[in-house]
Amino acid sequence: MNWKQVYLVLKREYITRVRSKGFIWATILVPVGFVAFFAVMVFVTVWESGETFEIGVKDETGQIAEPLRDLNEERYVDYSELSTDSLRTLVQENVITGYIIFTEENITEDKNLELIYTGSGGIQLLTSIRSDVREVIRQERLRRAEVSEEIQNIYDATIGLDSRRLTREGEETDDETFFLSIVGMILGLIIFAAIFSYGGYVTRGVIEEKTNRIIEVIASSVKPIELLTGKMAGVGALAITQFGIWMVTFFGLTAIAGPVAATLMEQQTAGMDADLEAAQADLPAFLDLPALEPSLIFYFIVFFILGYLLYSSLFAAIGSAADSDTDVQQLMLPVGSPIFIAYIIMLHTWQSPDSTLSVVSSIIPFFSPILMVTRIAITDVPFWQIWLSILLMILAFAGTMWLSAKIYKVGILSYGKTAGFKDIAKWIRQ
Repeated sequence: MNWKQVYLVLKREYITRVRSKGFIWATILVPVGFVAFFAVMVFVTVWESGETFEIGVKDETGQIAEPLRDLNEERYVDYSELSTDSLRTLVQENVITGYIIFTEENITEDKNLELIYTGSGGIQLLTSIRSDVREVIRQERLRRAEVSEEIQNIYDATIGLDSRRLTREGEETDDETFFLSIVGMILGLIIFAAIFSYGGYVTRGVIEEKTNRIIEVIASSVKPIELLTGKMAGVGALAITQFGIWMVTFFGLTAIAGPVAATLMEQQTAGMDADLEAAQADLPAFLDLPALEPSLIFYFIVFFILGYLLYSSLFAAIGSAADSDTDVQQLMLPVGSPIFIAYIIMLHTWQSPDSTLSVVSSIIPFFSPILMVTRIAITDVPFWQIWLSILLMILAFAGTMWLSAKIYKVGILSYGKTAGFKDIAKWIRQ
């Protein structure tokens, strides 16, 4: 293999695509989307709506209205003296958002309460009201049962569970299982989408060259294996460039978004009685993300590159056997199926990363790019499993590259119809 020729193909593929409008717009719009997302989240947090929802309370028991007002005096208003028709009129005229009628049956017989309201407030309002009425009714039942204050305190107590991870070196660290589970899912989805996206670049590039007959000129001076290798490397370099820009933008935004939001919060609360620290505690969690381990980023890059190489070689072979984008679809199923299967298994791995299915599947080369990264993010994966999966992926890539080169060699110069699986099998045996 002439590596100089490979480099020339790589350079041509990379420069042609990096200058394309599609690449430029995608590279710009994704960071712009990041900025818009962070801006909206900060805006929603800092400039939270001051709208209040007034709920009328018609208390026929004489014991519920006051405790409700103690919970939230701005929301709950005692309208026990009004009739039900008057309350309905107030709701219809938007004087109040809604009303609830409390009777003895609600306390003694577990009769469900009814909130009659305009529909404003959404799920958050309904959840809050439901929690409040459950609390006051529970307290009233305890009071009527003449339960002592000590027993009430025991009943009200909730015991939390704090967790810490113990490393193999004997060090305790903060447990960020929930956050890392989300990260693992996101990284798996990124690789899933990237394989199809950049593998599609390779496929479409081969079809375009076949359609325009450019491939005949290129093939006269470059061996098919050199052309295939250079094309894959060029698109791979393009992917690394684009992902690099996105990652730098993302981590840069996460680094500055927190301080910016805190500054805006401080300016808004200046001169007010509100506790600044309490206000800052309401900042969204994404503004105070735990640091990711460098090893996770390293393995993400490794599995992304290996996954891309493994599948892009097959995508190139598919492109060489087809004459149009439409014809690609009938050949895509055998190649695309493992990726979709890996995606389905990832949903299980996200919940149970150490199960037998997750462990075995993450070592299978065609599943590893998605599943192993997900497992590494969530749990402590044994070193041997990670490197066994990497070794198997390298061996699998060598095998798929050999098969793809034989298909590519014949397919790029075949015109007129899309090759079937019998034709592809024949090309491999040649």
